[in-house]
Amino acid sequence: MSEVIFTSSATAKNGRDGHVKSDDGLIDLNLVNPASNKDDKGSNPEQLFAAGYAACYDGALNLVAKQKKKEIKSETNAEVSFMKDEADGGNKIGVTLNINIEGASPEEAEELAESAHQVCPYSKATRGNVEVKLNPKAV
Repeated sequence: MSEVIFTSSATAKNGRDGHVKSDDGLIDLNLVNPASNKDDKGSNPEQLFAAGYAACYDGALNLVAKQKKKEIKSETNAEVSFMKDEADGGNKIGVTLNINIEGASPEEAEELAESAHQVCPYSKATRGNVEVKLNPKAV
């Protein structure tokens, strides 16, 4: 394993209809499966993954822009879909990243978005396993 910079930890109990809590208590959420429970309020694994991916990708985008000496402002929205997996009859996730980049032309936005996708740790982790669609937009 590579050199560890830091480790985060969270514990889930009772799966999709349970509870998740981070080791520091900042995340302390009830989980609700929106596919089977439309009434109760709570988070779900896809929502938590979307938050993490959006933050990680937006950080990678700003890092790439800085390396290219391009000053931008950005906002990344991650849509994580829970889907049927035709291959094995189970389930899978898919991700759409909607990326707004201020201070870049449409061509630069495309280039920055693709470069960020190459270096983002979440993109690296999902590459070849999860379909990820990039929707960069110069604003």
